[in-house]
Amino acid sequence: MTPHTSSWQSELASAFTKPNDLLHYLNINIHSASALVEPDFPMRVPLSYAACMEKGNLNDPLLKQVLPIANELIQHTNYINDPVGDLSALAKNCIIHKYQGRVLFITTGACAINCRFCFRRNFPYSEALLNKQKETKALQYLQEHENIHEVILSGGDPLLLSDQRLDYLINQFSAIAHIKRIRIHTRIPIILPARITDKLIDLLNNAALPIVLVTHCNHTNELSEQVEKACLALKKENITLLNQSVLLKDINDNAIILQHLSERLFNCGILPYYLHLLDKATGTTHFEVKQEAALKIHQQLQNNLPGYLVPKLVKEQTGKASKTLLI
Repeated sequence: MTPHTSSWQSELASAFTKPNDLLHYLNINIHSASALVEPDFPMRVPLSYAACMEKGNLNDPLLKQVLPIANELIQHTNYINDPVGDLSALAKNCIIHKYQGRVLFITTGACAINCRFCFRRNFPYSEALLNKQKETKALQYLQEHENIHEVILSGGDPLLLSDQRLDYLINQFSAIAHIKRIRIHTRIPIILPARITDKLIDLLNNAALPIVLVTHCNHTNELSEQVEKACLALKKENITLLNQSVLLKDINDNAIILQHLSERLFNCGILPYYLHLLDKATGTTHFEVKQEAALKIHQQLQNNLPGYLVPKLVKEQTGKASKTLLI
């Protein structure tokens, strides 16, 4: 049984949306953070995530992932609104078909947390979100393309959908003969572990197709005891758990930090999968770690960890047939 009895919807509704409120909770002097801004991409931080931050530390690695600062206003010619070519691959409104054999299915534009390095922070969700007509066309697209074997639920965060909605979509995909797997990319188990209820776990466990759940975790401090319990509850019911991280300047660009992350992920029942270079979205220049530095960090990981705990170092390039493996 999972330990979560509080309403995850209530926790989500009470998330921090103003920087000053979050800093006050963390006992950080607001005047020490003079570079704060209120950009078009709003702040959202659930209490369960904020509780993992170090009180009084403006340089906390979790806080730096979510606090809007003036550096987001820096313009750079190589940083654009669609850094990975999603829009050019938008096949049937809510379907992004970039890679052979698999498609992204955009389920929602909502997230439980607004990471400042988000590559879809400028994505036009209003144009891609589902309605009944778009959904019918999207399912028809899947049926017509027999070379599609995996549907990847994306967003936003697909685990913000209701259990009923998730169950419906999973059943629709499962009814298509050539679909073999369903993958869910989500930050929810890390950010809002109360969402991982017994009912949700049963839904995923009883799906007609295998479910692969890819968490998005960047630092070991994100993996609280509550998160560990939620992930192990999923693992216990045969849900495959993988993780992808983004390499972020002054947050996790250190081999020791990433080594501890891999080891902690394993303790939570999760295997490291990808370590991404930053997708160059407008407003994210201050998070970039150069490729040369990333390669050195990854080599240190290979030296210090068994192979199954070393994530693949990758970057995404528009128009490529797959992610680019850097080592």
